Amino acid sequence: MVGKNAVRRACVGLMAHVDAGKTTLSEQILLRAGVVRRAGRVDHGDAFMDGHAIEKARGITIFSEEASFDLRGVHITLMDTPGHVDFSGEMERALSVLDSAVLVVSCAEGVQSHTVTLMRMLKRRRVPVMIFLNKTDREGADVGAVMAQMKRLLTPDCVLMTQDAETLREEIAWRDEVLLDKHFDGTAAREDYLAGAARAFAAGELVPVLPGSALLGQGVDELLEAVGALCGKAWDEDAAFTGVVYRVRRIDGQRVCFVKAERGVLRARDEVATMNGAQKPHALYTSQGGRLTPRDSLRAGETAAVAGIAARPGERIGEGFGRTDGELVPLMSVRIAAKGRTTAQNLLAHLKELEEEDPLLHVRAEEGGADVGIMGAVQTQVLGELLAQRFGDEADFLPPRVIYKETVAAPVVGIGHYEPLRHYAEAWLRIEPGAPGSGVVYDAKVAPNSLDLNWQRLVGTHVMEREHPGVLTGGALTDVKITLIAGRSHLKHTEGGDFREATYRAIRQGLMQAQSVLLEPMVCFELAMAQDALARVTGELLRLGAELDAPVYDGDEVTLCGTCTAAAFWDYPTKFAASTRGHGRISSRFSCYAPCRNQDEIVEKIGYSPLADEKNPASSVFCSHGAGFYVAWDHVREWAHCEVEGV
Repeated sequence: MVGKNAVRRACVGLMAHVDAGKTTLSEQILLRAGVVRRAGRVDHGDAFMDGHAIEKARGITIFSEEASFDLRGVHITLMDTPGHVDFSGEMERALSVLDSAVLVVSCAEGVQSHTVTLMRMLKRRRVPVMIFLNKTDREGADVGAVMAQMKRLLTPDCVLMTQDAETLREEIAWRDEVLLDKHFDGTAAREDYLAGAARAFAAGELVPVLPGSALLGQGVDELLEAVGALCGKAWDEDAAFTGVVYRVRRIDGQRVCFVKAERGVLRARDEVATMNGAQKPHALYTSQGGRLTPRDSLRAGETAAVAGIAARPGERIGEGFGRTDGELVPLMSVRIAAKGRTTAQNLLAHLKELEEEDPLLHVRAEEGGADVGIMGAVQTQVLGELLAQRFGDEADFLPPRVIYKETVAAPVVGIGHYEPLRHYAEAWLRIEPGAPGSGVVYDAKVAPNSLDLNWQRLVGTHVMEREHPGVLTGGALTDVKITLIAGRSHLKHTEGGDFREATYRAIRQGLMQAQSVLLEPMVCFELAMAQDALARVTGELLRLGAELDAPVYDGDEVTLCGTCTAAAFWDYPTKFAASTRGHGRISSRFSCYAPCRNQDEIVEKIGYSPLADEKNPASSVFCSHGAGFYVAWDHVREWAHCEVEGV
């Protein structure tokens, strides 16, 4: 229920395929809103939202930025997000807090591959969308043809807002039941159509399309009119505070969390619940293109940079605190080795700092450096530039490799025992195959009188708190159900950390016995091209081992969908562009992890030795005559203290 202090606010994201003119549009919007005195340009390196040196040098948006202003009675927070597919993680983090979005489509190039992906993500998150059809001034731009393409590829609910008034009123009316009766009996006034459009827009049943040219400033006023009329909504400031952390940055040496408030009000020194316990922010800031200015409070519907709390992107703070993971996952990783005066220890620490800002990096320590998840080749280049500029690091980047994961083919029971002097914990865990895509699921089937509930919950915490490496390649364990079936503690000697050791060792000891299965990432793809390119592209995909659906014909164009291993498809977009002479559209996304077809070959190539991995021991620690001693994984059951029937 909205409280008495409800105010109209909206967080609006600008999204597009790279080079559609999104940043140019944001400059025109900020100029009209009075945030900047003149519109900058990407190619001139003076865009307000692209202030980072790497963005200026490359001429693309890499980091999402924001600016806020008042528009026709609505407080707008405008977010400029990256358009390049390699920085989709940054875009997705911004997407998690959007109330609505402006999708920029180039009328010169039409709907491009990443545009389709963006629209799908917006739909899945139920974010209302309007489209700015940019570059209508360019030679060859055909508004009618691109409108037809958008209705086919994006959504049939695209409505051109510059068509004649009567047609536009009909388009709006049949999308809103409240308005429809008034429209047919002729009693609908202008305000009724505006209200109907707002309801249909919020429900995702109306996607307004506004044509123009951002470079020339054409159509921007009409776009702002639509944003002001459709995007604002009321927020409850009287409820307990709830917010979402969507970005972490270090600005002038200070770590700040960017937070979108969903309910209530947060002030400096207010205590707020987080996954790391109750914390008190010591300062709040408004961010205008990365420039921070102090503020008194953060109110529902607004965003702010918050200093003094330890949180990560995707974390919910305040009432109902917790964590939400995004849809995107890196399918490839790159090994980064320290060189020159840079030490492996410092390189790892600096990469861990960057991981706080981009959790998709999934940094793992490797001898001489680290292994890092990546979304594409350009991101790898930018990562190297960030390491050099921020930390002065020198590093070598090895060729990218697939991120493999592991699961088990049949149930197995692992035992972990940890009993050095004055410590004690034992855990028995059943590890069994789970549904594809289920990740790791925990359950406990132990009588409370045999192991206190607080210890059972603690085992569950330790099962879920980290990725557990498999024994084939060291890839993360996934698609398993782990059940605590027995455990034992000591009244005097058991501490919380003891069950962490017992849990980790039980999982590892179970995997050493298990029939492990290597999993590799699969991608599903959609390719659109002229019909004369179909045979050539089909042959290329079949040679990659792809599985193809039947082609779908639409006039002179044909669409081909299918699935392929990420390893084989990784660099295919470049070849596809050559095969279609740059006129095709390619869209791909992660599908699932599936059993690797050449498991033995991959395992041998990686050469991982589970017993040599000292950070993940499968052995257990027992105690005799006041001293702890190790028992190898294949003899743990002989020494275990619990008795479990039928195991």
